[in-house]
Amino acid sequence: MSHITVLSVGGSIVAPDQVDTHYVQKLTALLRARVTAPNSERFALVIGGGKAARSYQEAMRSMRPDAPVESLDTIGIAATRLNASLVMAVLGDVAGDVLVTDPTNIPQSDAPIMVAGGWKPGFSTDNVAVVLAESVGASTLINLSNIKKVYTADPSVDSAAVPLDEITWDRLSEIVGTDWIPGKNTPFDPIATKRAATLGMTVIAADGRDIENLEAILDGRRFEGTTIHP
Repeated sequence: MSHITVLSVGGSIVAPDQVDTHYVQKLTALLRARVTAPNSERFALVIGGGKAARSYQEAMRSMRPDAPVESLDTIGIAATRLNASLVMAVLGDVAGDVLVTDPTNIPQSDAPIMVAGGWKPGFSTDNVAVVLAESVGASTLINLSNIKKVYTADPSVDSAAVPLDEITWDRLSEIVGTDWIPGKNTPFDPIATKRAATLGMTVIAADGRDIENLEAILDGRRFEGTTIHP
């Protein structure tokens, strides 16, 4: 399999409240331009659930406080697949017409971009992206969200939190914890953190809304973000 760049695109930037059509058009235009250029790049996109996932999960919790984690995750997965289906449709012919729902069993396709949504309960699309990267042989994953860098703590809670240019998986695990909670908002989910660490993977976390910065990452130029490594 030729080299594939894996992008985990947070639902927080695809659909922060409603679908951010301006952003989706910018992102898809960039990717379309790169896969149709002479060097013929290939991409795998994993799309998160965003506000829709959390809204429906909160509604479920309000109506059934004892809702099992699996039910809440299933709701979130549905939201990720809705967002992913939209992005895939906007990409059109360069993404084919098969949404990846199991990163360990990727459908054969000649399209230069594959698009995936959620997989199964127990983790977020962060972990789907790690497993997909493992499946296609990618040692680096680009994680795009609505934050520019990973912080030493949640800056909305801890005013002393500072942004980091790089961080180890061990240190990140101390920040995000080890338990998965549906809808949990962390720089990288705990299950994905553990798996990426075990694989010795490198993850670049950056603000996905900054398209020029994303281009710099893809080109191997200097960028703004956090490199997470063993």
